[in-house]
Amino acid sequence: MANNSNHLVIMAGGIGSRFWPMSTPEKPKQFIDVLGCGRTLIQLTADRFEGICPPENIWVVTSEQYADLVKEQLPNIPEGNILREPCRRNTAPCIAYVSWRIKARDPKANMVVTPSDHIVMNVKEFQRVITSAMDFTSGSDAILTLGMKPTRPETGYGYIESDLSASSARNKEIFRVDAFKEKPDLQTAEKYVKKSNFFWNAGIFVWNIRTIVNALRIYQPEMSQIFENLLPYYNTPQEQEKINEEFPKCENISVDYAILEKAEEIFVFPANFGWSDLGTWGSLHGQSKQDLNKNVCIGNDIRLFETKNCLIHATQEKKVVVQGLDGYIVAEKDDTLLICKLSEEQRIKQFSE
Repeated sequence: MANNSNHLVIMAGGIGSRFWPMSTPEKPKQFIDVLGCGRTLIQLTADRFEGICPPENIWVVTSEQYADLVKEQLPNIPEGNILREPCRRNTAPCIAYVSWRIKARDPKANMVVTPSDHIVMNVKEFQRVITSAMDFTSGSDAILTLGMKPTRPETGYGYIESDLSASSARNKEIFRVDAFKEKPDLQTAEKYVKKSNFFWNAGIFVWNIRTIVNALRIYQPEMSQIFENLLPYYNTPQEQEKINEEFPKCENISVDYAILEKAEEIFVFPANFGWSDLGTWGSLHGQSKQDLNKNVCIGNDIRLFETKNCLIHATQEKKVVVQGLDGYIVAEKDDTLLICKLSEEQRIKQFSE
């Protein structure tokens, strides 16, 4: 049974349209069924926390533009738990707003913060890790982040350097963080992967409400004051008007820079549950089940001949036949068809304009 003090925060304000033509600024990737499984990425995110956080304790921070999409796709969470940012200000203001909002309701809350557009292949292991992590933070002042065991020298992720010489006395799977590393070049990433104490930074955080509020007060006092001053307005008809006035005053800064790189009690939980941030078509190809020719097919009836290393995403067509391609993306949505080399997908934005 879900713990009534456990809260889930889903950050869903991104405008990611890297999965064009499926995703657009009007309907970014967190709101589409990228995997062809009948559930969108934000729905899969909420699904993973079933039994960990009750629906009334699920919060989504998004923009006004996407609030209706959130209500449509996550109908079981209270409408009052959909927080609307009037503008984009990165993850620190997002987390600060929802933290004070939760604190106003439940001063003893224990919370996990996650992006809305990642995938997890081993949900059972994910739930075990999250449950263990939340048990750890419920009784400590620790800030905990999940570190993914790297499987390749990835240059698109930040890294966490940890001290594996001694684990936490309260949980043998948890270790202190030595440093956060920026997205590296390939040579540096190759060095990281060879070491056992470097992990991908998944951007998934766990802490209790007291810990994160105190950290914000210490390291981001001006930002904290903004949301603390709004305590009388939370969950009132005036809340949105006040947020629209005050939120734009926040510095545009990530929680990594705002808190994690400054705080002392920072820990990492190394994990391996088939995680990907699905930042590209290539990452979807790498995370999905491939046939003997390393093709990934997402659709009802896709037939391949003399084709290898391709990703075919065609869920709206009755039948798709592909012959003679090597290393291509084939994707369709409504009246748009994309055929592009996987190695050239960084040019998709240019093609779509």
